[in-house]
Amino acid sequence: MTTSQRSGLNPRPVFSQLPQYAAGKPPVPVEGLTQFKLSSNENPFGPVEPVARVLAEFNTVHRYPDPLSTALRTRLGEHLGVNADDIVTGAGSLGALNQILATFAGSHEDGVQDEVIYAWRSFEAYPICVGLAGAKSVQVPNLPNGAHDLDDMAAAVTHQTRVILVCTPNNPTGPAVTENQVRDFLAKVPSDVLVVIDEAYFEFCAASEIPEGQEPPVNGLDVLPDYENVIILRTFSKAQGLAGLRVGYSISHPAITQYLRVGATPFAVTSIAEQAAVASINHNDAVMQRVAHLVEQREKVVTQLTNLGYWVPETRANFVWLPLGEHSAAFAELAERNALSVRAFAGEGVRVSIGEDEANDRFLALAEQFEHRTSAP
Repeated sequence: MTTSQRSGLNPRPVFSQLPQYAAGKPPVPVEGLTQFKLSSNENPFGPVEPVARVLAEFNTVHRYPDPLSTALRTRLGEHLGVNADDIVTGAGSLGALNQILATFAGSHEDGVQDEVIYAWRSFEAYPICVGLAGAKSVQVPNLPNGAHDLDDMAAAVTHQTRVILVCTPNNPTGPAVTENQVRDFLAKVPSDVLVVIDEAYFEFCAASEIPEGQEPPVNGLDVLPDYENVIILRTFSKAQGLAGLRVGYSISHPAITQYLRVGATPFAVTSIAEQAAVASINHNDAVMQRVAHLVEQREKVVTQLTNLGYWVPETRANFVWLPLGEHSAAFAELAERNALSVRAFAGEGVRVSIGEDEANDRFLALAEQFEHRTSAP
C-alpha cells in the first residue's frame, strides 16, 4: 500500500460508538455566594487529619511504587478479614474494573464479541469501559424506582455473556440491592459468568440506619465465600476522601486473581496513594464519623425534599436523584446561577451529591423555589 492509499490517523472503529464521559463540572462563580460542587459524589471534607499529615510528609516521589501494593493489600486483608492474596489493586475502582474487563471480556478472532450486562441507567463509565475492552454492552433498564431489575438482567444472559456488573448503591439513582436479592440472582446466573458487585459507596450503606423490617444493603464480602464467580469492587475515592489519588481494589478468588494480576497495570497505585489508603484504614473510626455526618445530612435532604412534594428514590449512597425528566437541565441551570454545580442527565434526572451543610441547605432552598416536582412511578 502506498502512502497516498492510507486513510490517515484514525482510532479504532469502536470509538464512533462510544459515549464521552462527562465529569461533574465545578461551580460557576457568583458574586456574593460561596461556590459548592455537588456534581461528582466527592467527600467534601477530604481525608481525615492523620491521613492529611501522611500526604504532607510524603517525600519519596522519586521512587517507583510497589507494583503489588503489598502494604495496602496486607492491611486491607487484616481490616476486611480476607486473604491479602485475594486483593488486586487498581487506579480507583474504575481502574480495577478495567483490569477485569481487559482480562475476561473482549472480541474473539472470529469477530464475535463477549457480552457484558449491566443496568441502565448506571455508572456512566460502564459503556466506555466495555467498548474499549472490545466487548458488547447489554443494558437492562432499571425498575421505575431506579433499582436494578435483577430478574431481567438474569434473563438477558446468553452464551456470549462473560461479565455482569451490579452497581450497589446504583449510581446515579441510589437504590442498593440486598443480600437475598444478590443470592437469588446468582442462583440464576451460570457459574462461568463473572458477577462484579461494584460497592464504591459501601461505607455509606454501612452507616445507614435501616428501618425495622427492611433488609439492609448487601455486604459483598458476605456473599463472596459462597460463589467462585463473584468479584467485589471498592474504592478509597468516596468515603475516605482520596478521589484525587486514584486507589481502589477488587476482591475475588484465586482462580480469578491469578489472571487479574497479569492484566493489572504496573504501578497503577502510587506510593503516596498507598500510604494514604493504609492511614485511612488505620483511622477508620474517624473516617466513619465523617461518613455518618454525610448520611445524616442525606437523610435530612431526603426528608425535606419529600416534605416539599418531591418523590426521591431510596438512596444508600452520598447523593440523591431527582427524576425531573425534561426539566433536568432547567434545574441544573438554576443551581449554576446560584453557585452550585449538580450533575444533570439530559431528559432523565439530576444527581445531587451531599456536600457541606451550607451547600445542602442551598440545594434545598432551590428545590423549594423550583416550580416542577418529581412524582412516584
